[in-house]
Amino acid sequence: MIQAAEASGGGSFTPLLLIVLLFAVMYFLMIRPQQKRRREAQAMQNALGPGDQIQTIGGLHGTVVSVDDDVVTLEIADGVHVRFARPAIARVLTQTPAAEAPLEEEELVEPAVEEPIVNPVTDTRKKD
Repeated sequence: MIQAAEASGGGSFTPLLLIVLLFAVMYFLMIRPQQKRRREAQAMQNALGPGDQIQTIGGLHGTVVSVDDDVVTLEIADGVHVRFARPAIARVLTQTPAAEAPLEEEELVEPAVEEPIVNPVTDTRKKD
C-alpha cells in the first residue's frame, strides 16, 4: 500500500515537466529564429545608403537616393522619386560600398544577343 502511494505521488511532476519542455521547444524552434531574422532585417535597413539597389516588400525595385531617420527616398525611374518607410525595404540587391565615390560615365557596351532558350517539352515549332 505504501509503495503504491509513493509511485502515484512521484508522477505529479511529469505534466509540469512536459509543459516546460513544450515551452522550451517553442522558444528554440519559433521565437528565437524570428528574433534573429528581425535583427538581420534591422541591420540591413540601418546600413542603407545612397546608390544601393533595393527591393521593397511590395516588389518595387529602385535605387536609394537619400536616407532620413525613418524614410528612404528611392528613384524608380529617371527623375521619379518615391518615399518609403525603412521597414518597407525587403532586401538589398546591390550595395554600394561607403568609401566608393559615385561612378563617372563609362562607355556603354551593347550586350551580346543570346540564342533563345528552346524547351523541347513546351516548344512545338518545327525544326528545320
